[in-house]
Amino acid sequence: MEGLPQCTALRAGCSKMAAPSNQGVNCREMSAGTETSFRRKVRGKLPAIRGTRPSVHNGQLLLSTGVPSLDHVLGGGLAVGTLLLIEEDTYSTYSNLLLKYFLAEGVVNGHEIYIASASEDPANILKDLPAPLTDEMPKPDDRKSEKQTSGFTEDPQETMKIAWRYQNMAKVESLPMSSTRFGHYYDISKTISPEMLQTAKSHSFYWPGTFLNQEDSLLCSSCEMTCDYYRLLESIQRVIHEGGYDGSNPQKRQKNILRIGIQSLGSVLWGDDICSSEHPQNLHSLTRFLYALRGLLRTSLSTCVITVPAHLIQNKAIMLRVRNLSDTVVGLESFIGSEKETNPLYKDYHGLLHVHQVPRLNSLTCDASDTKDLAFKLKRKLFAIERLHLPPDLSDTVSRLSKQDLAGSAKLLSSGCGTAAAGEKHLDF
Repeated sequence: MEGLPQCTALRAGCSKMAAPSNQGVNCREMSAGTETSFRRKVRGKLPAIRGTRPSVHNGQLLLSTGVPSLDHVLGGGLAVGTLLLIEEDTYSTYSNLLLKYFLAEGVVNGHEIYIASASEDPANILKDLPAPLTDEMPKPDDRKSEKQTSGFTEDPQETMKIAWRYQNMAKVESLPMSSTRFGHYYDISKTISPEMLQTAKSHSFYWPGTFLNQEDSLLCSSCEMTCDYYRLLESIQRVIHEGGYDGSNPQKRQKNILRIGIQSLGSVLWGDDICSSEHPQNLHSLTRFLYALRGLLRTSLSTCVITVPAHLIQNKAIMLRVRNLSDTVVGLESFIGSEKETNPLYKDYHGLLHVHQVPRLNSLTCDASDTKDLAFKLKRKLFAIERLHLPPDLSDTVSRLSKQDLAGSAKLLSSGCGTAAAGEKHLDF
């Protein structure tokens, strides 16, 4: 106990700027006899799960969508226990691809997979997932080429030639990248290896192969939900409960994440008539399903991504309720088969991304994104979401007809891409 008076004297001497004879004492000796008054604030620990990270904004556990640029747009990723609604493009080309990215990210990270579809066998969807890249992060040369194709170069003369009025403004990265690495990159020209699929634990729900009995029909009518939605909800609830993702059966192994992917929910193949009639018979069937599903997600370590053919739903009030029952809502507008496919404004892109809703967690309201000028492009090894930039108006090289086309298209992007000229006038760069 001889060290205790000495440490007490040291603390008293430090407050009074004591003599230099005590300055050489080690701090370990000073803290050996008593506890310090500074204590580390202990917060609730999040489970350490592979492929997840806590949000820097609210501490919520996040996972990647499989598209790093989409994670950046959504604030870092998808929160565990939330629902992402993807409004499909006209031919469902890119929406199905985003769903496969989400599922492939789960396979790479060892997450449990649940696939539900009414048009395609889930086993075929699982085999068709894109293969992860070995050199995942883009090289610096690739980023430089991305900047050059988007109109951002380091040459001052080129800057003057493109847009002289913007040379003093801060440059914007065309390809949004998060500061820390999160998620993987995939090659859509190759499928995931069978060895990796064998290690993945997956569940499937294929509606055409599901048979109903009389008891199921009575339960569907009692809950005012179509039989396909009822059986799907029952299957998801059983997987969550048996896997211990809801905490009812604590997982003996290390905690894991359940990724749920549902393809083209609400289409005619699901037995719903909201896409074929403005006044469907089961008006609230889809919304009741989403309400119950959202309750399951909130109380479990699971995340769901659903694609919905929003452009086919006749009653817009139903689509509004579907959006309100989702946490995150993004829409895809493909240029395939539209006049924008030949428009010079969109020549470097394959479609537009509309962020309709971003979740404001632990709140009753949702947050609307202020970014209105997002576009996506698809390459062999990259699905990139970028800010849509207007091309330069060079009077010596651009024809009058091209100027009129650019001016008409720029009206759609006046909020995010600068001042758009009115009438027949060309853009004022």
